[in-house]
Amino acid sequence: MTTEPEVLLEEKGAAGIITLNRPKALNALNLAMVREILPRLRAWANDPAVTRVIIKGAGEKAFCAGGDVRSIYDLGRAGRAEEALGFFREEYVLNDYIGSFPKPYVALIDGICMGGGFGLSAHGAHRVAGDRYLFAMPEVNIGLFPDVGGTHVLPRLPGAFGVFLALTGTRIRAAEAYACGLATDVVPSSAFPALEDALVAGGDVEQILADHRIDPGPGAFADRTDFIADAFGRPEVSAILAALDEAAAAGGPHGEFAAATAREMRLRSPTSLCIAMEQMRRGGALDLGACLKLELRVVTRVMAGHDFYEGVRAVLVDRDNAPKWQPSKLDEVDSAVIAAHFDPIPNELELLAPGA
Repeated sequence: MTTEPEVLLEEKGAAGIITLNRPKALNALNLAMVREILPRLRAWANDPAVTRVIIKGAGEKAFCAGGDVRSIYDLGRAGRAEEALGFFREEYVLNDYIGSFPKPYVALIDGICMGGGFGLSAHGAHRVAGDRYLFAMPEVNIGLFPDVGGTHVLPRLPGAFGVFLALTGTRIRAAEAYACGLATDVVPSSAFPALEDALVAGGDVEQILADHRIDPGPGAFADRTDFIADAFGRPEVSAILAALDEAAAAGGPHGEFAAATAREMRLRSPTSLCIAMEQMRRGGALDLGACLKLELRVVTRVMAGHDFYEGVRAVLVDRDNAPKWQPSKLDEVDSAVIAAHFDPIPNELELLAPGA
């Protein structure tokens, strides 16, 4: 019985093409895939015959629905947290390399893009959203935090929209992603094959994208831009929730939205919410490499804690969707504990070195 490769790497015309090839697993990213992609990217960077790289997902459901969180959970539960941290470490090195890749890097995102899929696409120059595009960073739902460079990208989105995405895990479509800058282009799914053919044939990448690009319209949050900017522009999670509660009590055009958003946030890990807020505060002043270093610090502490394992248990293992967070309330979170998540760890510079 022949086993399909989990990632396909090929050279076609002017392009190096990466196809995430686990459609039944929604192209979830694992360590073996990371270890195949990174060296090939490095080779393509130095290959004059390859003038651009395309990354896409197999099947119609997902570009990449995230990292293989269940495997990480199993390793941690088995007392092998250091192995689990190895995945994050190597994934972050790949994310950093994508951010500095010297040639046009085009992510064709037609389907679910979450977590690890964000890390594989968000740091490249060109992020093309199709009709099926569905983005979220829902890590606070499972006691994690928006990593893979979320510390760098999300605080830079206009109008505190990235803070909103980080703290709520809200799902957005192509129009919203284009409006906030997560997607650089929107192309109909039916035109993806022609776009890929044109990129493979060579020519100017910017012009090729312009030839296929459409205007997706204003998006679902167009009428809430100012409200989100005001509420999620507050400096603390508690202040954001207070603003949402005030708007919910007042009613009006944003009352129902504010009430639902606050209700959902209160179901998330209080610790994760506070970590994500601290990421948003720090990330805007740091380059991608420094942000990934911070994330390695944080994930090291999270993997030694409680909420990640409880969140994955509740959502992915037992599926009771009733996590017992520790602490369970926002006002019980110790700010000193949150700050300690961001403290240096031994050998962090070596662990995230380009050749690591």
